[in-house]
Amino acid sequence: MSHARSEYEDFKRIAPDAYDLVLALGQLAAKAGLDKQLLELVKLRASQINGCAFCVQHHVLLSERIGVPVDKLHLVAVWREAPIFSPRERAALAWAEALTCLPDGVGDEVYAEASGEFSETELTYLTSAVASINVWNRFGAAFRWTPAKRPVATAAAAF
Repeated sequence: MSHARSEYEDFKRIAPDAYDLVLALGQLAAKAGLDKQLLELVKLRASQINGCAFCVQHHVLLSERIGVPVDKLHLVAVWREAPIFSPRERAALAWAEALTCLPDGVGDEVYAEASGEFSETELTYLTSAVASINVWNRFGAAFRWTPAKRPVATAAAAF
């Protein structure tokens, strides 16, 4: 793959109003009380599907900082085969995949599973989170934003 066409920071500079709107949309679900770890799994999965390296790395690093178990991060791409995910996480991941891959729409089974795990309000805000990450993915993939480097851990002084 070739180098970045522009960078994340360029988006903030070039279109600050669009940046602010997408950022605000992405924050609504957490403000409404949805679990931040669950939201990060959803955002990571959508970013994997959309092939946005910047967003995949961003959400892996953020997930680690907020305590998402490493095994879940490694297995989110194959969540259907991994028993580590709760029914609520499975419903959220299926919902995210259905909304990210819309050619077939959202099937009744996926809707029933999601609405069985989430209230009407929660499902609406979960949908806003999926919509937001899909918007971010479009920018990141289109402009090939460079993924962040993992921060270097500093060794604690042995004194």
